[in-house]
Amino acid sequence: MSQIPYISAKDVEGTLSWHSMVDALWEGHKGQRPEIADQILQRGQDILLSRAAWIGGLGAAVKTVSVFPDNPAKGQPSVQGAMLLFDDQSGAVEAVIDSALVTKWKTVADSLLGARLLARPESRRLLVMGAGEVARGLVQAYPFIFPHIEIEIWNRSPEKAEVLAASHSNMRAVRDLEESVRRADIISCATMTKTPLIKGDWLHEGQHLDLIGAFTPEMREADDKALQRSRIFVDSRATTIEHIGELTLPLASGAISRADILGDFYDLADGTAGRNSDDDITLFKNGGGAHLDLMIGRMILQAYRAE
Repeated sequence: MSQIPYISAKDVEGTLSWHSMVDALWEGHKGQRPEIADQILQRGQDILLSRAAWIGGLGAAVKTVSVFPDNPAKGQPSVQGAMLLFDDQSGAVEAVIDSALVTKWKTVADSLLGARLLARPESRRLLVMGAGEVARGLVQAYPFIFPHIEIEIWNRSPEKAEVLAASHSNMRAVRDLEESVRRADIISCATMTKTPLIKGDWLHEGQHLDLIGAFTPEMREADDKALQRSRIFVDSRATTIEHIGELTLPLASGAISRADILGDFYDLADGTAGRNSDDDITLFKNGGGAHLDLMIGRMILQAYRAE
């Protein structure tokens, strides 16, 4: 009996690329739609979150993470976990993959695919909002898809934006959010805000708005007018419309309707949705989802086996 591998970043990082991860998501959405289920257990502030997906031809995956907010004060990470990858035909466990490795590549590749499909190809100015781990991935990855992109970083704590900007030669930190939004071609927002930061009045024709941060029913990063002025797309209808405040709140208030959500990656893959003209403002909600973890996990296992 062969040993089931445990795959961490040190095993594969040198063999992975943003192009391969974006392509893996794109190819994955040309196949069958997934079966998806989530489970959340809670003990006070501590959370155990499990997300599962099954896609015919790709197999199944279950990613489970614990979220213990008090851990950093004890010198431990707040989020820890792993993903089990199952063979589609036999149901055998093929690999255990560190959850942080999967999430890192999944989250950013999700937004990159949205931008590749919806942003104008000639986009030259990117504004990244946030200065955490996701923002670090975004500033590293976007130039692979948009080689001539210039990057600005904004964060509520300006000094964190300045530290991130100083680590790369093609970017600068900014403090005036409205001014930077108005001059950007692509805005990628990876914050933890519950109060919208992006105002629809600031947007202009041709922009692409990538919203990553909101993941609970109370969170959102863009106001009603931003959604009303945009052609709205999501990575998956099943994991966003009923679950994330970015959409549930304006839907509940009547600011937008379900008909305003024009498509997800499956619709974009079959050509039934997309940008209509260079004047469109496109808005993409990155919701994550276990089916994306599965697609990325398959690519990670392939890279591991190639080693």
